[in-house]
This record gives sequence, C-alpha cells and structure tokens, in this order.
Amino acid sequence: MTTDIEIARAASLKPIHAVAAGLGIPADALSPYGHHVGKVALSHLAGLSERPDGRLILVTAISPTPAGEGKTTTTVGLGDAFNRIGKKAIICLREPSLGPCFGVKGGAAGGGHAQVMPMEQINLHFTGDFHAISAAHNLLAAMVDNHIYWGNGLGFDTRRIAWRRAIDMNDRSLRAIVSSLGGAANGYPREDGFDITVASEVMAVFCLARDLEDLEQRLGAMIVGYSRDKRPILARDLKAAGAMTVLLKDALAPNLVQTLEGNPAFVHGGPFANIAHGCNSVIATRAGLKLGDYVVTEAGFGADLGAEKFFNIKCRKAGLVPSAAVLVATVRALKMHGGLARDELGREDLAALATGLANLRRHVENIRSFGVPSVVAINAFGSDSQAEHQAIQSYCRNELGVEAVVCRHWAEGSAGTEELAIKVAQLAEAPQALDGRRFRPLYPAEMPLWDKMRTIATRLYGASDIIADQKVRSEFKRLQAAGYGDLPICVAKTQYSFSTDPSLRGAPVDHVVPVREVSLSAGAGFVVAICGDIMRMPGLPKSPSAEQIGLNAAGEVVGLF
Repeated sequence: MTTDIEIARAASLKPIHAVAAGLGIPADALSPYGHHVGKVALSHLAGLSERPDGRLILVTAISPTPAGEGKTTTTVGLGDAFNRIGKKAIICLREPSLGPCFGVKGGAAGGGHAQVMPMEQINLHFTGDFHAISAAHNLLAAMVDNHIYWGNGLGFDTRRIAWRRAIDMNDRSLRAIVSSLGGAANGYPREDGFDITVASEVMAVFCLARDLEDLEQRLGAMIVGYSRDKRPILARDLKAAGAMTVLLKDALAPNLVQTLEGNPAFVHGGPFANIAHGCNSVIATRAGLKLGDYVVTEAGFGADLGAEKFFNIKCRKAGLVPSAAVLVATVRALKMHGGLARDELGREDLAALATGLANLRRHVENIRSFGVPSVVAINAFGSDSQAEHQAIQSYCRNELGVEAVVCRHWAEGSAGTEELAIKVAQLAEAPQALDGRRFRPLYPAEMPLWDKMRTIATRLYGASDIIADQKVRSEFKRLQAAGYGDLPICVAKTQYSFSTDPSLRGAPVDHVVPVREVSLSAGAGFVVAICGDIMRMPGLPKSPSAEQIGLNAAGEVVGLF
C-alpha cells in the first residue's frame, strides 16, 4: 500500500503565490517560505474587516482510540469536496507538535489523498512558529529568575513561582527539575519544570489574540508568580511583554499552504486539546472567513474536549458562530468502544459495533446541546463491511435524527467526500442556520466557576458529580472572589474516555470527575481545571516513532507518517 509520504512526494504543487492569488491576496502581502509555504501579512488581513463572514464548519470526532479516527484527514477531504462542488472553501488546521511526531501519534497533515502540503515541512520545523513560542515562553522564565537574582524587587515568593519552562518535545525527565544549581553566580536553587510548548499559556494567547496589540496585552496579563502575601505578579510587571511580542511578531502572521488538490489551507497555532484549548489561531480562522465562503476547521481529540473548548472558549472569545459540525467516526474505533481488542477489529462484529455506538450517541447529543446541527462522517477502512456501515447509518437516522455519510477521502480525495460536502452545505445554508441564533455556549459567563466545571462534567461527560480536596475548592473560591468568575473553564483530562480513566471506553455514566488542580490563565482568559492523572509534559513510548525516522540515500525523509 502506498504510504502518506509517498503520495505526498508524487504530488504536483502550485507555487504558493498562485494559491494566494486565488484568494485575492497580492504578492506584496505574502512572505514566502520556499516555494510552497507563505505567511499572509497581518496588515492585509486587517483591510478585510468589512467583508461578510463565510460559514464556519467544525470537524470533531468520537473519543479517540488506538484504531484511529482520521479527523484531520476528514477536515482536508471535506474542504476539498466543498471546492469540488463549487463552494469557495478554506481549511484551517493546527500546526503539528514535534513531540507527537517523534513520539507515538506521528504527523498531523492528514493522510492518503487528503493531505495538506508540503507534508514534511509542515510536520517538522515549518515556519518556526513553535520555536518562536518556545523562545518567548522561556525568555519570560529567564526574566523571572533574573529579577530574583538582582534583588527581587517585586517580592516573588520563590515557592510560588507559577511560570515553568517549555520545550516542544516529549521528555518526561523534564517534568520536575531543580534549577540554578552550581553556586551563587547561578542564582537561587528552586524546584522548576518543563511543559510541552503546545501546553504553554503563550500558545493559548497566540491562538486567541486578534492582532499584535491584543497579543501584547494578553502576554502582559499572564501571571508568573505570587508574592508572600499571595499578590499575583504579572509578565508586564517584569516589563517582558514587549520583547515577547517582538519574538512572536512574524509568527503571528498565518501560514498559507495547499492541499494535494491545490486548495488553500491555513495551518497556524497548535495547542493540544487534552491539556489546552485545542484550536488553531483565531487570526487564521477569521482570515478564512473573510476570504472564503466556507471555513472547515478542526478541534483536537474527541468532541468532549476539542469541540467543547471550541464552542465555549474560542467561539465565545472571538465572537464566532459555527454553522454546522461534522462528527468523525470509524467502524474500527466504534468496535473498540464496544469491547474488541485492536487485533480483533478486522472482522465484522455487529454486536460490538452496536455497543460502541453509545459513544457516538453521546457526542452527537453533546454537539446538539450547543444548538449546532451535525452530520456523522464514517471514515471508511478497507476492513469495514457494508453491513457495519449500514448499521451506523440506520442508528444515526432512526435513533439520533442525523445523517451518517460513508467517506472515502483517504483513497479517493474530494470525490470520496462529495456527498458529505453536499449534506453539510444543506445544513449550513438552511434558513435557521443563517442568523446564528441557535448556537449557544453550554453555560452563561456569570455562572460560578465551580458550577461551570460541574456542568461540563455532568452534562457532557455523563458524570454524577465532581470532587476536589479543600485546597482546590479554596482556589476556585479565591479566583471567583478575585473577579475571574466570568471566565470559561478549560478542562485538562484524558482524551480516551468521557471519564478520567483512559481505560473506560464507550459512554460511562455516574462516574465522578476528580479535579486535581486549578490554575488561572489570565492572559488567555480561562481557568484551567486539571482532572485525573493528565500531565502537561508527555513522555515517549517504549518504541518512539523517532526510531524509524531518518534520511534515505537520496536525502529524503523516511519514517514520517
């Protein structure tokens, strides 16, 4: 079977100036990075503000399994299919993190005949955005320790420094460290640690900022530590926001690339959805809405994480109104939710499929609770049977009241997703979708923080309640009293289950969600609730993908999927 990278290498790509010209972007508004990648000037995008917005389509998925769902592949396939049926569509994706590329997940540029290009460049260093985010994050960390070294005029309590370091790599050995060892010239030793760059608040700020001015304001509002009397100390108190903005200035311009079929795609920003808000940049999404009739975007992992944060955080903060959602599912993943082991997924098993459909049901119902209509995309595999596809379609139509469409974009490109594009367009162009009044966040801004967390857990996760120790409950109360009660909640939890137990598949009910930690991301504008055993720095698996990646005799990258 032809691999993704072999399909990508065989593609004939347009010069990036031609892709930009198709969107009406002039050459002087595009900064090329080689022949097939370019950054679109923020000044050009600012001049589009009076244009009407296109329709926003979210692609999300059932709870992920090792069997795979293909959310990014479906996003690309749907965007190509919209263009195939005559809709001017733009795809908006997140940039891949190096950690998963060299860990277990692999690349994130789609797959088969539904990829964004150039695949290798996007999956590796790309335009250096993540390096800029890491540098800005670590500059602030260095300025914290430097300030303490030179007298600590702001009165940091070194036991309560809230700003860790960041690196875009999976490295469990950096989760907890002791820094400044080696004598007085190196500063004051203290406990420290690293988060992966995609979990950095700088990444969240980067993706939610409207422009450079908003970016600098948000960076300055980030809390880096507390004094002994528990007064928050901000990045602006260290006079760090200006220099951080300079480091991020070029990165903030969105990256324009193309699909295998030559259609435009913005790939920009990339927070994880299990430990951050999981959406591409607001700037890229808004650019797409001004330049096209449709924007097809994705949010990370399952709908309980990515879609929830897309609706409750990104859409709320940026004033976006989604027209429709696509829920991606596979026969293989549904059978795994139904109890089958990975090595059993290749055979037909309608009973296991029927059991696994409970996971699909809850995600459909959750999306409906936001007032957003949805379509189920069955991402077809060669091992699927026709009876299994028909069982999903019948269940969706008769039990859930939604359409389920079999999609073959991996093998056929846009031709394999044309029916899906027609169905989604019908939803998005229906009269009741045009005014956006049916979209609603899950909870009002004025709801107390603790109640917001409970609402997410009980209404979306099927939990009976949430629990936390007294220290965490007190922190919820402190944040509420300090004036942060109107912020949304960003839940950090396992992506593999509605619960906090990754082994509990399907649609568990009456479980309890433990909130282990709560912290304020004042610059991003949300409160993070860390639940269960989730960590901000992943580790590598026993046999990481990095072992298979290298160069062949022709100097081409091999092993990158």
